[in-house]
Amino acid sequence: MQPKLSLLNDDLISRIIAEAYQLMIKPGIKVQNAEARQLLAEAGAQVDEETMIVRIPEQIVLKALETVPHEFFLFDYYGSPTVQYGGDAVQFDPGSSGVTILDPLTLEHKTAETADLIRIIKVAESLPQYDAQSTAIVCHDVPKDLHDLYRLYLVMLYSKKPIVTGAFTNATVHHMINMLAIFAGGHDNLREHPRAVFDVCPSPPLIWSNFGAGNLITLARAGVPAEIVSMPLAGAASPVTLLGSVTQHAAECLSGITIHQLAHAGSPIVWGGAPAIFDMRKGGTPFGAVETAMIDSSYAQVGKSLGLPTHAYLGATEAKVLDTQAGLESGVGAMIGALSGINMISGSGMLDSLICQSPEKLVTDAEGIAMAQRMVQGMKIHTETLATAFYEGVNFKGGDFLKQRVTMQLFQKEQHMPGKVIDRDSMRGWKESGSMDTFARAKIRVNEILASYRRPELDPAKENELHAFVLDLARKAGIEHLPILEDMQPA
Repeated sequence: MQPKLSLLNDDLISRIIAEAYQLMIKPGIKVQNAEARQLLAEAGAQVDEETMIVRIPEQIVLKALETVPHEFFLFDYYGSPTVQYGGDAVQFDPGSSGVTILDPLTLEHKTAETADLIRIIKVAESLPQYDAQSTAIVCHDVPKDLHDLYRLYLVMLYSKKPIVTGAFTNATVHHMINMLAIFAGGHDNLREHPRAVFDVCPSPPLIWSNFGAGNLITLARAGVPAEIVSMPLAGAASPVTLLGSVTQHAAECLSGITIHQLAHAGSPIVWGGAPAIFDMRKGGTPFGAVETAMIDSSYAQVGKSLGLPTHAYLGATEAKVLDTQAGLESGVGAMIGALSGINMISGSGMLDSLICQSPEKLVTDAEGIAMAQRMVQGMKIHTETLATAFYEGVNFKGGDFLKQRVTMQLFQKEQHMPGKVIDRDSMRGWKESGSMDTFARAKIRVNEILASYRRPELDPAKENELHAFVLDLARKAGIEHLPILEDMQPA
């Protein structure tokens, strides 16, 4: 039995969906992409070209929902289906699009560059708790025109796992699809065996920008999975009530799904998001707040009621370093996401409201993820009796159970064994090992991973083709050479 967290009952879910349909009529959805407005108009929506407000009737949305796949897979470099979107599968990937990196020596947040992203990729590649890679940070040592596709380029060179990524413009999404097609062996193979899912964000409240809607259309026609990342901010860019924000989220996702399916029915799309409450004291968006996690859990319930694959941003923190707050907020978020049965949970490694990434936090978050994954496995029956058979021959001594063969057979199935980042030693043992705190142990673990990492063996012809493709785009962006990459010779 898989334990589940449910914050909404069926009646409340029905009310949320009903009001979301009402919002798509009044006030309507602002759609700033002309092609998307045309698709909606041809389907029967009422379009005001002057204001770009589109009123989308329920029947158009229902027709779109009929064609959305309830399940799909992401494939690794070798073509194996390794990430499942759909049902109650629970998987994790690092948070993405950070602009700074935590310096483990100075504890300063420094501007992220190529070497930083490579370190993050290597760590995430080596930890089994991360089912997919993300394009975790923006590298500021390449031109802005390359920021999105260059991240994907590095992940493709240093990882064999599936990828959660996203484009920053309507032009670069085409380039990124072409990059993935090189390794897939063509666009048809990419459609059949997608390696990446692309995050696409509406703009709160109730806006699909030219860029966001354009990305949906392009991805749908390419057959590359799209992941809607709706971002209501409760009290600022959405209603202050959690349920009001969940309802706005539903309206934004339903309208996006409609645009997407009108562009190409049957293409895979995910009901996802990165909402937050708005902190009225500091003016921030606390992704580690429990109310943020409650919005995520609730909107995932709504998506699941529609039979849709789900995603959420959880496991992040507002803490600036790896301290008690970072562990508390990240662990609670990961556990809530897992118990909610969310298919892909992004956010690990992130500090400072998704601004900063940290390899050291990735390894500590991996331990929290492992605990959440153990919780999701629930209580299992391993023996014919629950307890009585264990007492045969017991002489009321505390150590008798250690002598039983069944103890050795079953303890690893019942107990998760954490890595060395987690301290379970005695006080004496802790002192003898250096009296280190979690951050110190995490730094050691990161260095161990980096020392043992080996880059995946890639097809040299495809690797050279990818390098030539990206280098051509780099030269058009104004640079003759890409930053020197570790473990690689230029093609």
